[in-house]
Amino acid sequence: MGGCFSVSLSCDQVVNQVSQCLCLKGSYIHNLPENLATLHKAMGMLKAKRDDIQGRVDREEFTGHRRRLARVQVWLNSIFTMENQYNELLNTSDVELQRLCLCRFCSKNVKKSYLYGKRVMVMLREVESLSSQGEFVVVTEATPIAEGEELPIQPTIGQETMLEMVWNRLMEERVGIVGLYGMGGVGKTTLLAKINNKFSETGGGFDVVIWVVVSQNATVHKIQESIGGKLGLQGKEWDEKSDMERAHDIHNVLRRKKFVLLLDDIWEKVNLSMIGVPYPSRLNGCKVAFTTRSRDVCGRMGVDDPIEVCCLDADKAWDLFKEKVGKHTLESHPDIPELAWKVAEKCRGLPLALNVIGETMASKRSVQEWHRAVDVLNSSATDFSGVEDEILPILKYSYDSLDGEMTKACFLYCSLYPEDDYIGKERLIEYWIGEGFIDEKEGREMAMNQGYEILGTLVRACLLLEDDPYVKMHDVVREMAMWIASDLGKHKERCIVQAGVGLREIPKGMNWKDVRRISLMRNDIETISESADCPELTTLLLRDNSKLVEISDGFFQSMPKLLVLDLSDNDLSGFRMDMYNLISLRYLNLSGTMISELPCGIYMLKMLTHLNLERTSSLESLEGISGLSSLRTLKLQDCGVLLDMSLIKELQLLEHVEYITVSISSSTLVGEKFFYDPRMGRCIQEVSIQESREELVKVIVLPALDGLCDIYIRNCGMLEIKIEKTPWNKSLTCPCFSNLTKVKIFNCNGLKDLTWLLFAPNLAQLEVLKSGQLEDIISKEKAESVLKNNTIPFQKLEVLILVTLPQLKSIYWNALPFQRLRHLHIGYGYPKLRKLPLNSKSVFNVKIFVIKCFDREWLEGIEWEDEATRLRFLPSWLTP
Repeated sequence: MGGCFSVSLSCDQVVNQVSQCLCLKGSYIHNLPENLATLHKAMGMLKAKRDDIQGRVDREEFTGHRRRLARVQVWLNSIFTMENQYNELLNTSDVELQRLCLCRFCSKNVKKSYLYGKRVMVMLREVESLSSQGEFVVVTEATPIAEGEELPIQPTIGQETMLEMVWNRLMEERVGIVGLYGMGGVGKTTLLAKINNKFSETGGGFDVVIWVVVSQNATVHKIQESIGGKLGLQGKEWDEKSDMERAHDIHNVLRRKKFVLLLDDIWEKVNLSMIGVPYPSRLNGCKVAFTTRSRDVCGRMGVDDPIEVCCLDADKAWDLFKEKVGKHTLESHPDIPELAWKVAEKCRGLPLALNVIGETMASKRSVQEWHRAVDVLNSSATDFSGVEDEILPILKYSYDSLDGEMTKACFLYCSLYPEDDYIGKERLIEYWIGEGFIDEKEGREMAMNQGYEILGTLVRACLLLEDDPYVKMHDVVREMAMWIASDLGKHKERCIVQAGVGLREIPKGMNWKDVRRISLMRNDIETISESADCPELTTLLLRDNSKLVEISDGFFQSMPKLLVLDLSDNDLSGFRMDMYNLISLRYLNLSGTMISELPCGIYMLKMLTHLNLERTSSLESLEGISGLSSLRTLKLQDCGVLLDMSLIKELQLLEHVEYITVSISSSTLVGEKFFYDPRMGRCIQEVSIQESREELVKVIVLPALDGLCDIYIRNCGMLEIKIEKTPWNKSLTCPCFSNLTKVKIFNCNGLKDLTWLLFAPNLAQLEVLKSGQLEDIISKEKAESVLKNNTIPFQKLEVLILVTLPQLKSIYWNALPFQRLRHLHIGYGYPKLRKLPLNSKSVFNVKIFVIKCFDREWLEGIEWEDEATRLRFLPSWLTP
């Protein structure tokens, strides 16, 4: 029949399809409550698993050295999306459940219930699938090498200039390694951390910046571990590798990188090649910077021009202290700011002390508490809160790192000096020798050289500050030394130090029996009348008590172990000391006193090796001195007994003497042959020559003493100084005064020239003052007869001082190289001196060269060799 079609289906097929459809729909509808409950439970399990994984990720990412795997992040993101969909589905669940009817076999809206039920089942399958995907053995991986990580730093004051200088040095193309050194607590770590953070901020074109805290007792393995962690070299396999294998791995990573390595607090050389770090060079552009307390370490690291991190100046130290104390405390009483300044001053610019003491005082708002703080810091700083616990232990690391007990003992001895005192190097070493720290058996010169080596070690360890010819000890370092010497404060009676505190008498209540060293120098003590039983005492320093007139006989009766006794620069005009019982004494200094005779029984001091009687103008006799059989050093310069033949005979009996200083009258030098004894001639190392009252001498004849170091000629009217041959030095063409380093000539009005100085090639210091007839330092006419081999004078001259020489025409007729000259002092009144022996090549290090001139008119009229010379030296002038 046209226009019609028919479909033939079996009855079974129709029934089956309708049944399946109704079953499926029925399942979505009829089982909806159960399906929702199952979904809720599955979603709860998934979120719990998500929280566990997220916790693992957060913990591993916390240090910044690892990051989450991409597939973990995708999984976490999927759960976030799923959770949002689930919450939307859950929001309509109550409405959908209310639609169900006929015991949930039907719905008021079959279509909507069907679609909702289907969404529930689909989501349930997706939740179960996500849950099965969340079985992660590893959730993070090592981060790729980062450029740098910022370090936390407390706000600081006073390092801005130093930071800029260090940064500029590090950025110089030619510089590969920069070393920062300084005493403990001075701020080196903070400065290096600022450098690190500056790289973190600016990048500087580097691929990676690595910060490593080294500290004491660091090993190659430990440093490699820190560097490897930064480079992502971690895990069990890395940990089990040898140092050589780890070095190879580090090198393979860093050789492809432009890196910066910052090593904080190193105590010995860090061998970069053993660690695996490529050596920084101009070619690879890499940088290494480190901090240390030892300048020696800087040298061993290949840094010949390290940067010293110094204490803050007074203004910046005050700013830092005010910051720590706080404005409210400082303004809580009108007297507190002045007291706070005194407290801050005791810190001597050391940031560590300023921080600790400032924080301690921040809550102190009564003026009495501030007075107490000043008192404690002046008397015993270790009793101040925080000093013994937070400051001294940090500084003690420097002491602990010293090599050898001898060096440590020498350092602790320095604490016997007053606060902020200038410590003469030579006398300090003589103390050390007297105490037995340094053995003098091989001779004084070797012992002194060893002493200077120890001083150099202490200076380079930043435990002493150098100011030639002195050293100084920072006050906080001194407190640390005294603390260590007292066995960390447990036995304070062992070392009594009250130097420079204004004492008028010996302190009362001293425990004499336990004391080992006493320093009462630089006080106002007038008399010592009591007896002292000191069986353990080895050092007694009573020097610089200028009013001290008398010491009782009994005071020295019970000091059997006394080794060092310094009574210098006291009056002592009433001194009648009995020395019979000082059987162990090695060092005795009576210089600068008014004694008229030697102490009784001095000849009994068979162990005495050092005797100083300089500047004892009232001394009338040296009777008994020949009995000092162990004497090595005898200082007699400017004492009341001048050198003559009878004294020479006395000195010749001293078999072990090596070093003598003497005063001689100008007339004694005429005809006397006492220098002809080779041993005595070599022992005399310092000579003071003065005019004889009885006889005026026109020509002084100096014997060619090759051991002579210093000459001081004063108040002489002679016209000329000549050099005389000696039996052991018969040729005057050789340098007769090969050891002469210092010459001072004062008020010698007859002298015309000092041409004899050509025989002193190692002269380092020359002072000529108030010599009205002097025309030339070196006379060209006389020099031509002396200079046989084109000798260039003053090659080692460091200091030249010329004062009140109105007839002076010339220092030298040609320009001189002056390889070591650093100080030239020109006083007033030089109308005839128009030219200095300088040209554009003179003075090796012009940056440290200073010319002091107090005559502006003379300076303006000076004739320069050329314009280049003027431009070279004009910046060196210092005028009032």
